[in-house]
Amino acid sequence: MPQASSLFTRLEFRLAERLFQNRWLLPRSPRTQRLTLNLFKRCAEAGHPDALSVYGNMLLQRSLSPHDKARGARYVMEAAHAGDVKSQYQAAKIYETGCAQYPNRDDYAVTWYARAAQSGHSLAAERLAHAYRVGELGLAVDADQAAYWQSRVGEPSDPVAA
Repeated sequence: MPQASSLFTRLEFRLAERLFQNRWLLPRSPRTQRLTLNLFKRCAEAGHPDALSVYGNMLLQRSLSPHDKARGARYVMEAAHAGDVKSQYQAAKIYETGCAQYPNRDDYAVTWYARAAQSGHSLAAERLAHAYRVGELGLAVDADQAAYWQSRVGEPSDPVAA
């Protein structure tokens, strides 16, 4: 039965993704938006990594309620731990700025930026290059490290080299 529910969750996520991305599939209406959000929510609660990332970012960026923002941050962190590169970058930003659930921790931010950058996330590599250039995030100014991370900007991830 877990395999059947997993298949169902994947199908629900694909439908939510299509509804979210394709305006021509169904007209944009409050009803369609509620359906889409409910599908993302169900998939995130079922632990679907992509849904955790998408729905978590929606809650984190667009919610007005502190409770929903905290739930969004938790979902993003779960997706980051599952290996989602976009969520790893968002996790770094969460730790860099801090929030109620995850206080500011520059050392954690650097770790998450490095994970995302190593996986090919250009903005994470840029952020580390800048931090090493000017000595932010608790890092000492280091031209060699800044050059290394700058060289990773725009570089696709290479699982063979890792």
